[in-house]
Amino acid sequence: MRVLFDTNVIIDVLQNREPWSLDGIKLFHAVADRRIIGCITAKQIADIHYISQKQFSETDNSDSKCRSIITGLLSLFELLDTLAADCQNAVFYENNDYEDAIMIATAARCKVDCIVTRDGRHFKSAPQDILTPGELLERLGDCPD
Repeated sequence: MRVLFDTNVIIDVLQNREPWSLDGIKLFHAVADRRIIGCITAKQIADIHYISQKQFSETDNSDSKCRSIITGLLSLFELLDTLAADCQNAVFYENNDYEDAIMIATAARCKVDCIVTRDGRHFKSAPQDILTPGELLERLGDCPD
């Protein structure tokens, strides 16, 4: 199963945001164990880098930490290119958040099976299944704590 991870699920894990990080960590393990194919888009990598820079801006080695995070994500997740066609097709999805519409268009083009997010209302127009981290864990047979 190919799963596109929404940025909020990735950031929950990276920043250990409670109470959501535990389910996210379990899903990262499912990706590492090859029980699912975890995907992120090229645009998300830029967003995650930006968010990480803000998080570590006060530390001496913030650039090193950010690069380490990106390197780790790129080694774990399949990176989906965001194409001009995705940006063009995104306008056809009834969605108030254009960034999320681009993710939907990318997921559709790349034949992703589902999108995992904590904010399903941003993905109502998606042709893929939209699952919370807990719902995906249930499908995988893992009981969310």
